[in-house]
Amino acid sequence: MRKSLKTSITLATTGALVLGGAAFGVTAANASTPAVHTVSSSESKIPAPVASVPEVLGGDTSVALDKGFTDALASLKLTPGVSGDGKLEDGAVSFPITSGSVTYWSPDGNYRPYVQGLLNHDDSGLTLKAGDTTVTLENFVVNPGSSKLYGDVLVNGKVAAPNAYLFSLHGGTLKPLQLEGDNAILTGTTVHVSDDAAKLLNDTFKTDAVKGGLLVGTATITAQIK
Repeated sequence: MRKSLKTSITLATTGALVLGGAAFGVTAANASTPAVHTVSSSESKIPAPVASVPEVLGGDTSVALDKGFTDALASLKLTPGVSGDGKLEDGAVSFPITSGSVTYWSPDGNYRPYVQGLLNHDDSGLTLKAGDTTVTLENFVVNPGSSKLYGDVLVNGKVAAPNAYLFSLHGGTLKPLQLEGDNAILTGTTVHVSDDAAKLLNDTFKTDAVKGGLLVGTATITAQIK
């Protein structure tokens, strides 16, 4: 299932790259569905990208958790944590990038989408615990083309929803790509609870307080490129 998901997701983006998130797994050339793009009538070919990384060698995706999100968890008596190789430190969660690829064009040009790719985060995730119930959201796949983050949902260790749509990604505040040493850094995309995830959490924890669109935090992707 996971291999099929990674190779079939449309590789396009509105610039909303995150947790967020967030990840790049195959290039547009290898995708079963071609990337969608819009160019001006004066353009006759795809412009040269600012950066093209056919294989991301490591790095991580981190999300600085919004106070509104942590307050909402506290009001529901939900305790956040991490699974596998994930980390929760200083008000942020982070998940290692396990594979990926990315191509980035200048947002000042006419080529759209200006970020294409996927990033995969296998064997790590976010946990939410209340009483004897623990929900684990893990094995994240960030698809900037659809501005969505997918992942597996487990309830007390049992898979409840594989490859579920968990978070939406809003890239209106995405900052330009930064190249620092061996890393490419994209920061500023906000991460929001999807309607699907809100329903699943409400059903599991017997509440109606989790709303679709709830701001989780702001994501930073640090991709090792060499």
